Amino acid sequence: MLREGLAKAVDLVTEHNRLTLVVMVVVSAVVLAGIPMLDTASQAGADASAFEDIDRVQKANYVAANYDTSRNDSNRTVATVYVRQQEGDVLSKSSLLATLRYQQDIRANASVATVLHEDGIVDIANMVAVALVDDRNASIDEQIAALDRADSETVEAQIESTLANNPQALRLLPAGHEPGETTATDRRLLVVLNATAGSATAGDAVDAALYDTAQAHSDSGLFVLNQFAYNAYNSHFFGEIVWLVLPAALVLILGVLAFTYRDLVDIVVGMTGVILSVLWMFGLLGWLGVSAGLVSIVPVVLVTGLSIDFGFHVFNRYREQRGVEEGIREPMNRGVKLVATALVLVTVTAAIGFLSNVVNPLGQIRDLGVSITLGVIASLLLFVTVVPALKISIDGLFERVGWSRRKRALGHGRFLRPILSRTVDLARRGAPVVLVVAIVVGSLGAAAWSDLDEESFQQPDGEVAEWKQQLPDPVGWEPHPVAEQLNHVQDVYQPATADDAIQERILLEGDVTANGTLTDLQAGVDTIEERGVLLEQPGVQSVTSPVTAMRAVAQRDPAFRAVFEADTRDTNGDGLPDRDLETVYDAFYEADSDTASRVLERTDGEYRSMFVRVTLDGGYADADETVADLEAGAARMDGGDRTATVVGSLAINVAVLDSIVGGILQTMALALAAIALTMAVAFRVMHGSATLGLVVAVPIALVLGLVIGGMYLLSIPLTLLTALLMSLVIGLGVDYNIHIGDRFADERREGKTTVQALEAAVTGTGGALLGSTLTSAGAFATIALVPHPQLQSFGSIVVIALLTAFLVSLLVLPSLLVLWERYSPEAVTMVSEETPLPQD
Repeated sequence: MLREGLAKAVDLVTEHNRLTLVVMVVVSAVVLAGIPMLDTASQAGADASAFEDIDRVQKANYVAANYDTSRNDSNRTVATVYVRQQEGDVLSKSSLLATLRYQQDIRANASVATVLHEDGIVDIANMVAVALVDDRNASIDEQIAALDRADSETVEAQIESTLANNPQALRLLPAGHEPGETTATDRRLLVVLNATAGSATAGDAVDAALYDTAQAHSDSGLFVLNQFAYNAYNSHFFGEIVWLVLPAALVLILGVLAFTYRDLVDIVVGMTGVILSVLWMFGLLGWLGVSAGLVSIVPVVLVTGLSIDFGFHVFNRYREQRGVEEGIREPMNRGVKLVATALVLVTVTAAIGFLSNVVNPLGQIRDLGVSITLGVIASLLLFVTVVPALKISIDGLFERVGWSRRKRALGHGRFLRPILSRTVDLARRGAPVVLVVAIVVGSLGAAAWSDLDEESFQQPDGEVAEWKQQLPDPVGWEPHPVAEQLNHVQDVYQPATADDAIQERILLEGDVTANGTLTDLQAGVDTIEERGVLLEQPGVQSVTSPVTAMRAVAQRDPAFRAVFEADTRDTNGDGLPDRDLETVYDAFYEADSDTASRVLERTDGEYRSMFVRVTLDGGYADADETVADLEAGAARMDGGDRTATVVGSLAINVAVLDSIVGGILQTMALALAAIALTMAVAFRVMHGSATLGLVVAVPIALVLGLVIGGMYLLSIPLTLLTALLMSLVIGLGVDYNIHIGDRFADERREGKTTVQALEAAVTGTGGALLGSTLTSAGAFATIALVPHPQLQSFGSIVVIALLTAFLVSLLVLPSLLVLWERYSPEAVTMVSEETPLPQD
C-alpha cells in the first residue's frame, strides 16, 4: 500500500514536472505566509506541574501556602550602578566627580526623579562630598562644586576617613578590599527607589534611564546590569552568530557539496530544496503558533543537514539508475521510488525521536522538537516533489542544447569505492568479532552516564578567542562587555542588599515541639555559616529563623523574654530553651503573632512546621556545592520525628536536574522501543521481514552509548538542556541505518547475494551518507565558534551523534546484516519475475 501510493505520487511528479513546480510554488507561498506570524519569544520556562511529584517541589509549595515568603517588606527597591577602572582608581577625585555627574544626569530624568526614594543615591562620592561641604543636605550641584574645588590630598584624606568611619561605605567596595586602602579598581553606587518603581511601566522607564545614562558615561567606567543591558547583549550575541557561524557553515556546506556533487547545477537545485525546507519550517511554525525561541539556530542547522542528506540520496540514486542510453525522466522516476520509502521511514522514525520531547517540562525543548519535526517533514515533501521536478526540468533543458548531464554517483569512484568496500570484507570475514567489539565499546560508553558531571547551568564567561576577534568585519566576533561584566561582578562583590542575593529556604516538619528542637536548628544554622555560604554584609541579616525572630522579640518584650530565657527551660546553658517548647511558642505568638507566623506554623492550636531563610553569597553557577552545604546544615536540624528539607530555588533546580537525568534514560528507552516497533512493522510490510527491521534499529542504542562516552571524554556536562537534548540523538542516529538497511533489502529482493547486496548498499548509499555526514557534522561543528558553553556542548553532542551514526552504519550494521542472513529464519521477499525491480 505504501509503496504503491508513493509510486503513484512519484509518477505524477516525474511525468508532470512543470505542473508539479507550479503547484508547489503556490503551496510554498501559502506556507511561507506564516513567517510574519512567527513568535520569536523565548519559551525557556518549565511547567511547574511537571515536577509536582518531586519532594522538594511539594515542600516548597507547602511553604508558599503556609508562610509569607515575601523578601522585601520595605517600601523601596534598590538598583545598582557599577564603576570599574582596570588600570585606574575609582576612588580618585576624577572618578568621584564622574559618578556625581552621573547622578546629576539621572536625577534630571523625569522617570527617575518621580520614583527616587528619600534616601536618594548611596555613593562614596556623596559621602566624601557632603563631608567636604559640611552639610548633610547639600544638593548634588553643591557636592560637585565642593569636590571640584578640593585638592587631591584633601580628597584622599576624606576618603580614608569615610572608609574608616562609615561601614556603609565598605558595602560599596569589593569583598576583598583591604582595610585602610584608599585606592580601588571597583566600586558601586545604589540608587534607592520607591516601591512603585517595581511596576512594569515605571520599572522599564527607570531601567532605561539608568542604562542609557551609564552608556553615556561609559568612558568613566560606569555600567549597569539590568534588563536593557541584557537585551543589548542578546541582540549583539545573535547578530554576531549570524555573521560568524552562518557564513562559516555555508562555506563548509558548499565546499562539501562541490566535492560530492561535482556539479554546479546539482548544488543549486539541492540548495533550493534546503532553503525551502528551512523556510517551510518557519512558515509552519508561524501558522501553528509554535515559538521559534532563542535557539532557532539549532533547528535551522539541523534541518539544513537532514535536508541535504535527503538531497544526496535522491541525486545519488538517480545517477546510479541512469543507463548509458537513457534520458532523464525514467531514471529519476526509478531513483526517487527506490529512496522514497527509506525517506518516509527516516522521517517517521526521526519524528518519533524528536517528538519524544513534546512531553518535556521545558517549553524551549518542546518547541525545538516540534520545529525539527516540521522541518524534516517539509524536507521530505520538497525532496520528492520540487527537487526531482526541478532537476528534470533543468537537466532536460541543458541536454536539449547539447550539454550532457551524466555524472558518476559518489561512492563509485576509484578512490572511495575500495575504501567503502573494505567494510563489507570486514563484515564477511569477522562479523561476530565486530559485533562483540561494538557491544563492549557501546557498553563502556553507556556506563559513563553515571560519571558525567552535572551542572544546573553553563554560564558564559564573556571571553572570546583572539583569532575570532581578528577576523575581518563583519565576520569577526566583537565581544560585548555584559557577559564579562556579569562574571566580574559575581566574582568581586557580595550582593549589596538581601534582595539582590539568592535566598534559600529550609522547612522543618514533624515534631517541632520536641526537646532540643531549637538547639538542633541553631546547630544546623551554625554548620551552614561555617561552610562560608552566607552573605556577610554590614547591616544585612543573613539568617531568619525561629531563633532569630524569638531573640528579636525578646529584646523588646520583657514578658516573652522571661519565658524565653527561663533557666528551667535551658538545661545546657546555650541560651536557647530546649524544654517545654510549646509554652515558649505560645508566648511567642502572644507577644508578636505576625512575626511568629513568618517562621512557625500553628494550625488549629498545633505547631506543625518551622521555616528558616538564609541569604547566600553565591549564584546558580555554584548551585551544586551550595545546596550540598545547605543539606549538611539541614541534616543537623533533623532529629526523631522531625525532618528538615532545603526547598529554595537552588535546591529545586538541583532536584529537577536529578529528576530529568533519572527520567531521560526511560524516555530514550521508550523512544527506542517505539522506533524498533515502527521499523519491525515497516520492514515487514515493505520487505516481508520484521526481524530485519529490528536488526536495523539495534545500532541506534549503540550510537547512544557512544555519544554518552564521547560526552565523558570531552567533559561535556549534563545540564537541564544537554540531558533533555539526548533524545534528539535518537532522531539523528536512526537515519543512516535505515538507508543502508532499506538499500540492502532492495538489493536482496532483486536476487543478489548477501555480499553483493552489501556492496551495493555500502558503496552506493554509503557514498551519499558520507557526503551527508561531512555536511551535517561540519555545519554543527561551526557552532563551536560561538563563545557560549551551552551552545558548544549542544553542537558537540550532535557532531558526535552524526559521526558515530555514520561509522556504526558502515562498520557495525553490515556485520549485523550478515549474521541476520546467517541465522534468521526469515528472508526478504523476492520480487516475482512479472514485476522486476529496476537494476542498478
